[in-house]
Amino acid sequence: MPIYEFVCQRCDERFEQRRPMADADAPATCSAGHDEAVRRLPAFATVGSASAPAQGRAQGSGCCGGACGSA
Repeated sequence: MPIYEFVCQRCDERFEQRRPMADADAPATCSAGHDEAVRRLPAFATVGSASAPAQGRAQGSGCCGGACGSA
């Protein structure tokens, strides 16, 4: 089962809870007993771009040194 992050709308407590994916968006109860906690979407960083070639790697230098033209 995945772990989801929640924040209570009343007391602003942030906590994690393991629950089935089918119940991911159902309200949760914080440690103070408030039934007003909603799921937070985690923030994460990405580096680079899918369309840009990898740093220090020439285009066409795949498994066979670029002879086949695959990247």
